[in-house]
Amino acid sequence: MERQEAIKRWEALEIGNDFLFAKVMRDKELCKTLLEKLLQIKIDNIIYLDEQKVLDIEKDAKSVRLDVYVENETRVFDLEIQTTSNKNLPRRSRYYQGLIDLNTIEKGANYKELKESFIIFICTFDPFHQGMAQYTFENLCLEDTELKLDDGAKKIFFNTNGYTRAEDEDVKEFLKYVNGEKSDNPFVKQIEDKVAQVKANKEWRLEYVTLLMREEEIIEETRNEDIKKLVSVLKGLNIPPHIIVTKIQEEYGLSPEVSQKYL
Repeated sequence: MERQEAIKRWEALEIGNDFLFAKVMRDKELCKTLLEKLLQIKIDNIIYLDEQKVLDIEKDAKSVRLDVYVENETRVFDLEIQTTSNKNLPRRSRYYQGLIDLNTIEKGANYKELKESFIIFICTFDPFHQGMAQYTFENLCLEDTELKLDDGAKKIFFNTNGYTRAEDEDVKEFLKYVNGEKSDNPFVKQIEDKVAQVKANKEWRLEYVTLLMREEEIIEETRNEDIKKLVSVLKGLNIPPHIIVTKIQEEYGLSPEVSQKYL
């Protein structure tokens, strides 16, 4: 990817991009207000804010990069923008929960020191296909659903496509905005102003462009290695060259000329 193309992508970014969202949420007051509106609770103060925090508990365990990670004295919040629909979201939230718990309690500490946790996914699709604007999950007893486990953990999924069904007006307008639609809501206007400030920041533009170009390089390098392995396997099976070229074209969407070079 060329630099100019990467800059064009930066200029076209919207709030649904996780990099931009994380930068916008560096504004602690804005982040605190958004959390209060989404969760309908009062948050006294934010004493810790980490943009795209990496949780890496063990060297052999899968690490995760959280979009916005916020703590105060009694609670911890993980706020994620999710634009890709996949079936792993519930289990991802479970894994995040485990890592966050390990991150917030020291070895040998009492379990009562575990903070109340909120894992929040703002999805640009309906993650559970029920048409609701919000899905909130807590651990309940199956034999008596009025009985809560009370383990202090909540997982909340917002569906921007279902914004019209949101009960709170500010939440509805925020989800509408993330969904790519215009809003005159005062709170949304605050977020829009912050988006404009972030996109005018040359240092953050450079950071985004550098990350994007490096990411493209990694993708290209990985694809090249995958194609080389495929060619090696097919040659080992004595597959005719013209069939190998066709296979590369079909699998990777490359032109005949580029596919031929891999032979």
